Amino acid sequence: MKRTSRVIVLTGVSRGLGLAMTDEFIRHGHTVIGCARSGDVLKTLQHRHPTPNSFRRVDVAVETEVRRWAEEAIKLHGPPDLLINNAAVINQNAPLWMIGGPEFSRVIDVNIKGVANVIRHFAPAMIKRGRGVIVNFSSGWGRSVDAEVAPYCATKFAIEGLTRALALELPPGLTAVALNPGVIDTAMLQSCFGASASGYEAPAQRAQRAVPFILKLSRSDNGASPTVPDSRSD
Repeated sequence: MKRTSRVIVLTGVSRGLGLAMTDEFIRHGHTVIGCARSGDVLKTLQHRHPTPNSFRRVDVAVETEVRRWAEEAIKLHGPPDLLINNAAVINQNAPLWMIGGPEFSRVIDVNIKGVANVIRHFAPAMIKRGRGVIVNFSSGWGRSVDAEVAPYCATKFAIEGLTRALALELPPGLTAVALNPGVIDTAMLQSCFGASASGYEAPAQRAQRAVPFILKLSRSDNGASPTVPDSRSD
């Protein structure tokens, strides 16, 4: 059976799971329209995955940058079939009262406002077409908490609520899901767990699970909060 190629908008493609999913989606025959803040990595990605794939330097927390990116992407590729909000940052481990205002604001700006910016500028075209799936990456820390990561937990709890509300607002044909990708050995996890982060799956391994899982999401999943299965589920 011939596979249908999809246009996938993916934020945070320069590292971790975002980078691994980019490679995996393209390996499956799909087109990735990606963004990140790291220009050097984006140049490497564009060389490895030439057009129709496209990678742009965009800070999702800056709405004007997101708007320009979305306008360009939709003009060239049409509305995305999948819109995946993966980009996120985490605070340095510390009690809440010791986290400065600028650091707290940056976590909020990227993890919540960035998601809203991307939805604001891509969703209308998806709605006009009448189909598409929006995947907002949550976290285990969007459903439980731990010490010294309060700002990050707050943002991921917010993503859960934002996505459930969005799911009620979307017209038939569209889907919104808050997806927990699981615990992965990334730079973000290393900043929290140190050397013990190496005991978890690498991004490339998890991408092999996450990509097929995401590709199977449908209208029946609207408003759901699933978790990508890990190796212990096999």
